[in-house]
Amino acid sequence: MKSIMIKLLRRANPKILKGIALVRLDFNTEDNWRIAAVIPTLKFLIRQATKVVIISHRGRPPEFKKGFYGAPAGDAKQFSLRADSLALKKLIKKNVHFITHFDFGAIKKEINDAPQKSVFLLENLRFMAGESGNDNRFAKKLSSVADYYVNEAFAVSHRAHASVSAITRYLPSYAGFELEHEIVSLSRAMDNPRQPLVLLLGGGKASDKLGILKYFKNKADYFLLGGVPANTILFLKGVDVKNSIVEKDAAELKKLKDIVRYKNILLPADFAWGDGKILDIGKRTELYFSKIVGRARTIIWSGPLGFFEKKPFDEGSIAVARAILRNKKVFSIAGGGETVAFLKKHGFDKKFGFISTGGGAMLEFLEGKKLPGIAALEGEPRRGREALKRSSVS
Repeated sequence: MKSIMIKLLRRANPKILKGIALVRLDFNTEDNWRIAAVIPTLKFLIRQATKVVIISHRGRPPEFKKGFYGAPAGDAKQFSLRADSLALKKLIKKNVHFITHFDFGAIKKEINDAPQKSVFLLENLRFMAGESGNDNRFAKKLSSVADYYVNEAFAVSHRAHASVSAITRYLPSYAGFELEHEIVSLSRAMDNPRQPLVLLLGGGKASDKLGILKYFKNKADYFLLGGVPANTILFLKGVDVKNSIVEKDAAELKKLKDIVRYKNILLPADFAWGDGKILDIGKRTELYFSKIVGRARTIIWSGPLGFFEKKPFDEGSIAVARAILRNKKVFSIAGGGETVAFLKKHGFDKKFGFISTGGGAMLEFLEGKKLPGIAALEGEPRRGREALKRSSVS
């Protein structure tokens, strides 16, 4: 992978930082772990900027194509960021002004009239049709409330959305501290991994692992498969997996047939069954996989190895996680909502080398794809404001 040339917040011109900051975060989680990861960036901006305006999303709410000038009602209320504004207030220990509408003239006036060091959170951006459409007009309206933009939403940086991509055409734009950390850590595993390199791939889907399998085909010493990826490869090899969940899309199954021949793929040798389904790796596989991760020097983990939400089908993932933690010489990366939820549930997350805030974004980055949100930080804004000299992250 080539070096990524982007502008970094930590190298930004202090004069620019004195303006109003527009910060893209990701509240789209069941708890606040993604927000906790970017608190250092928020506190830095609160110190440096005149005011801080936070933008984010949650879920896939109904879009209001003719504008949105009031608080959401009915079913739309479940997608509001109001509760997130209260949680954020506790995390940063500072009042957060929640703006419930998208009347940008009124928003701009409210921000300009507020005391210095005020913090604002706009309502869920996905209420606006222009957000998911990467609409320039919507991005331009967003840009009108601030002087510069900071991307701290790696988890959504694989989406070409207005608040992630188009926005950078109108404001000087920078990668926040956590986004920079993501790029550096994931690039380390891609470009210069210490061997042996082991990828643990599980979870509830197989097709989303296809790209990473192909990218690391000649780099990984071992792919250790569990969950639906393992079930699907076993099915393609002619093993009777009974009622186990497998990839059903014919086009994806055709692509996955090439994976069956990879010599560095290791499949479970035994299983834990429930209701006629494979729900976890078996005890012999636990020992075998644990031995391999115990010798690894780089590990990438995406997807639990079994149905971890229900005991005893979390035992395989727990055994392998403990083997990773016993390995004091390994650089370990984990990412994806299910994987992080599992690690947090058992207190393993703080002992990993790096926990990525991305799920799909992490996988696409590790496939060697150029993410729209990161690529957008390489360009210069159309507006005639001072922009930072490009910095290299490799």
